Parts: sequence; C-alpha cells; structure tokens
Amino acid sequence: MEIEILSASGSKPLGKIQLKEDATVQDVKDKIYRNLKKSLYPDRQAVKLEAKGKTLKDEESLKSLNVQNGAKLYVKDLGPQISWKNVFLAEYAGPLFVYLWVYQRPWLVYGSQSSSPGTVASVAAICWSGHYAKRLLETLFVHRFSHGTMPLRNLFRNCGYYWLFTLYVAYHINHPLYTPPSDTWFYVGLTGFVLCELGNLSIHILLKNLRPPGTKVRRIPVPDGNPFSSLFNFVSCPNYTYEFGSWLFFTIMTKCAPAGLFAAAGFYQMAVWAIGKHRNYKKEFPDYPKGRKAILPFIL
Repeated sequence: MEIEILSASGSKPLGKIQLKEDATVQDVKDKIYRNLKKSLYPDRQAVKLEAKGKTLKDEESLKSLNVQNGAKLYVKDLGPQISWKNVFLAEYAGPLFVYLWVYQRPWLVYGSQSSSPGTVASVAAICWSGHYAKRLLETLFVHRFSHGTMPLRNLFRNCGYYWLFTLYVAYHINHPLYTPPSDTWFYVGLTGFVLCELGNLSIHILLKNLRPPGTKVRRIPVPDGNPFSSLFNFVSCPNYTYEFGSWLFFTIMTKCAPAGLFAAAGFYQMAVWAIGKHRNYKKEFPDYPKGRKAILPFIL
C-alpha cells in the first residue's frame, strides 16, 4: 500500500512510500530513511497519525492503527540522537576521573595547601570510584535499554549534573581542613554503603534476566532468591531505593553536607522516575501486587 509522509512541523509533504499490508511503524521509519530523507535515520524520527498527535510505538502495526492505502502519516525530526549506552558511559566516567583528580589535591583546586588525605577521605575515594566503576561495567555488560537513544543536547545537562556535583562533593571531603566523623558513624556509613551497592547490583542483574536479549518483553519483577531482591516485596524500583541508600550512608560515613545534597537531589529525581514506573506497572499488569510502593517501603 502507498502512504504519504508529511513533516509534523508545517505539514510539508516529504513524499510517498510503498509498504506491505503487515508493515509496522518501524518499517515506516526505515522507508523514510532509505527513500525520502537520509538525514532522518530511524532513531531520529517520531511518527504520528496527526501532526500534533502522540508518537507511535515502533512495534505497532499499521493495520492495528487502521492506516490504509492512501493514508497520511506525519514524521517529526527529533534532532541528533545519542545511544543510551554512550550517555551512561559519558555520565559515569566523569565522576570517576574528577573525584580521583581532586583526591590528589591538585594546586589548581587547593592552591598551596598540601597534606595527605586521611583514612576517611581515602575510603570515601574508594567508595565513590567503586560506585562509578560498577556503573560503567553495568552499562557495558548488564543493562538492556528499552529506549535506544536520547537527544544529544540532553547529554550536556546530564553530564553537568554528575560532573559538577562530583567536584562539589570531592572538594569538601578532600579539603586539608576536612574534619572526619567519629569511628562509629564512619563504620555505620561504610557498612550501609557496601550493602546498598550489593543490593543495587543484585536488582540490576535480576532486571537483566527478566528481559530476553533483543526483546522489549516486560514482566512483573519478583524476588529471585537473592536476599537483596526481597525488597521487591515492598517497592517497584528497589534499584532506586538501594541507590539512594548508598548516598545516604556515604553522607553518614563522611559527614559531608554536599554529599547529603547530592543524595537528596538524586532521591528527588529517582522518586519521580519510580512513581512513573510504578504507575505504568499497575496499568500494564492487572495482577500487579497491590501492597508495593514506588521507592520507599510503606511510604512512597
């Protein structure tokens, strides 16, 4: 069948494409890229039934959307895109290198003041570096992304958040005048941080195993026997719960106010994501466990 493609901005005709009766939205994107406009690679397109309508999912068939021969579809240019894997690698590599650079107390940051970092500052550097090294390895070997790309312009905002917060936190913890907490608070914070990091990793592995490679299959996540996964009995996004726990305990371990601000800012954003995911789970699965909260057991 023949479909006319128009630009979503201004409704300017781009041309016509030929498709099979069982074609999907992904097939439409491929045809637009190959036959009409080479600059509009598939990840850069948002295909719609109306110029200001909602974006259609790649897997939706034209038949299910009641798109017939001679119909019109609209395509929006989303702008330059970057893969989520590369986004994560850029976001997480920065904090790793920035923190270790500040840990060395360069004159550019501290001037002529110099002394060796204490035990707490050194352990904090190991914890911070270990966290982001874990994130980099998870990005490469664990995460499976349901969305392929994001707008390139957002990369600078995301990296700015992680990199600048790292500089802020590292500056205070590694400052020659930094005063560490008592041993009790240090060991409580360190123990909590390590446990939350293990919990976060456990959840990420469980979520990876929940989705077969190369698919977008969605299932209800449930505990898998790993004690850390039992948090799924109480919240929909325990990976965010553990993530927040890591930075809360890091704050306790270092007694650093900027670290607390980082934990609070991260919690706010993760709570927004968790509430959205929790809502989607309940819409998608009629039998979704009713006792679960989004991110904080019994609370939120």
